Amino acid sequence: MGRRNRVVLLLLLALAGCGKETDLIPNVPVNFSAPLTDPRLIRLSSPGGAVALSGHGVAGIIIYRTTSGGYVAYDRCSTVNPEKKCAVDLDEPSFTATDKCSGAKYLLEDGSPAKAPAAVSLKRYNTFIAGNSLQVTN
Repeated sequence: MGRRNRVVLLLLLALAGCGKETDLIPNVPVNFSAPLTDPRLIRLSSPGGAVALSGHGVAGIIIYRTTSGGYVAYDRCSTVNPEKKCAVDLDEPSFTATDKCSGAKYLLEDGSPAKAPAAVSLKRYNTFIAGNSLQVTN
């Protein structure tokens, strides 16, 4: 096998492996909607604020107000041993979330791993503003 063929094969294997990592957290219906004035969302009034909500997603959801003023939402289910459905908890200040089962830490700005053993980002959900309501869906 030539060098070029080996490089192509390695690239294909790497891409195939990446696809599996994004499916670590099961797909469950998520449809959260609340007015931005909802008391549960008060911490989202300024960038860097975050809230953790139960009853949605696999292990609950985290909604985070990004530094640019947008909103992102993640499943609270840690990507480390996801079969345990260990919910990550917000840190103080709320720029990160920690999996108390494994010690893994995630950045809330983009969901990426911040501390081992985390190697895969948190599962992200769609967020949008409809009128005066924040909606989180998948």
